[in-house]
Amino acid sequence: MPERPNVLLITSDQQHWNTLGCLNPEIQTPNLDRLAAEGTLFERAYCPNPTCTPTRASMITGTYPSQHGAYSLGTKLLEDRHTVGEDFQKAGYRTALVGKAHFQPLRGTEEFPSLEAYPILQDLDFWRDFHGPFYGFEHVELARNHTDEAHVGQHYALWMEEKGCHHWRDYFRPPTGNNPDQRWKWLIPEEYHYDAWIAERTNALMEQYAKEGRPFFLWASFFDPHPKYLAPEPWDTMYDPAKVTVPSVVPGEHDKNPPHFRMTQEEKPDFSAYRESGQALHGMRSHLHDRERLAKDIAVYYGMISLMDKYIGQILDRLEALGLAENTVVVFTSDHGHFYGHHGLVAKGPFHYEDLIRVPFIVRWPGRVPAGRRSQALQSLVDLPPTFLSLCGISIPRTMTGVDQSRVWLGEAAEARDHVIVENRHEPTTIHLKTYVNSRYKLTVYYNQPYGELFDLQGDPGELHNRWDDPEYQSLKAELLLKFLHAEMGKEPLPMPRIAGA
Repeated sequence: MPERPNVLLITSDQQHWNTLGCLNPEIQTPNLDRLAAEGTLFERAYCPNPTCTPTRASMITGTYPSQHGAYSLGTKLLEDRHTVGEDFQKAGYRTALVGKAHFQPLRGTEEFPSLEAYPILQDLDFWRDFHGPFYGFEHVELARNHTDEAHVGQHYALWMEEKGCHHWRDYFRPPTGNNPDQRWKWLIPEEYHYDAWIAERTNALMEQYAKEGRPFFLWASFFDPHPKYLAPEPWDTMYDPAKVTVPSVVPGEHDKNPPHFRMTQEEKPDFSAYRESGQALHGMRSHLHDRERLAKDIAVYYGMISLMDKYIGQILDRLEALGLAENTVVVFTSDHGHFYGHHGLVAKGPFHYEDLIRVPFIVRWPGRVPAGRRSQALQSLVDLPPTFLSLCGISIPRTMTGVDQSRVWLGEAAEARDHVIVENRHEPTTIHLKTYVNSRYKLTVYYNQPYGELFDLQGDPGELHNRWDDPEYQSLKAELLLKFLHAEMGKEPLPMPRIAGA
């Protein structure tokens, strides 16, 4: 029987799908380009939800946010949910996560406590002794930060102190840190950047597992290039803002879109009607911006990606040096995409353009996954758990509703799915949308609303012409609505097999 492969999952946070050097000549990612050259680049990969917690929970449960329950930011993945790490552990694998988890919110309650919330978040004595178990990972080393956020603490802060950086608070915002205003240039030395921490600790765990002779499922979870836009020297000035492409809104493109699209282009939009619970709604604000300032943001966003690429290279190099590369399935992806001027939008929100719901996606397994190949086969991040298990010869739990993509990854099948579903739900009714995407068309339905979106991704790749109300597209719209209904029915979990006729 062949040796069971290791699985190394490497993720970024909020990275636009085409910010890879092999796709975009404006950016340099030599290590990710190398990974793509040695494996397969899937150019049509999608997230199950364009926010962090829901998608990350799907990446370990193999179920959709509407199924695992962590449907929005500000929710938590309940501890009783089955995760892929449990299956790996039962099969004799070591399991670990280094970096960002975000399975739980920053604020907990008595009914729904959160280990990733204040005050535990910054109780360094607690984190000194806690390394798991955590959602199927027997070992975790966690942080919660995007650049200089005040959330800093957990294992990352302990690592900085171990490195002799006892004044680490100087690099973060109050009340935890002492630096209230940093833009573009992050004063933290690169040696103390969380990219360096993630790479060092990932490499140490791989070395430990190699010595033990144990297969592993290891997730290296990077925080960048999620805003705010901050990078240490020299990465903050690596790219010239005058030479980057700055996307922009096309006049009139939102005229036929749902009302919240148009409202983002107003100076002072009133989104109060969309706030039912009183909690924040990502993206429901004015997206008007200064082009010159955005160009600098993009340049630093690219710098953050190139810096991360350097440390991903260190992980890939260590994997090879340990003699593990040939028998390790490496996947690189991101939890969701990002707007930096596309359609006049910035960051994220309930706007299911390709820029937000598509993600970079590379798979490498030397000698098994075709090298130097690009594929248009549809992928969803909800497919990761069942596919990992399948490649490792481990039974897939019936509760997982993601699709086994193993034969597609191995080049033995052209596709495993003919559509993807992307969910997005912040509020109970006002913002609750789902998108159906197939090889050519994209349909978005809003709960209890007459409006929606229909785009022809082949004839209108820029998604400028919403055909939802176009009379010439009503027959196609009806056909896609039926396919969407079938897709929803098809992803219902069936945890119990049929064992009798009655």
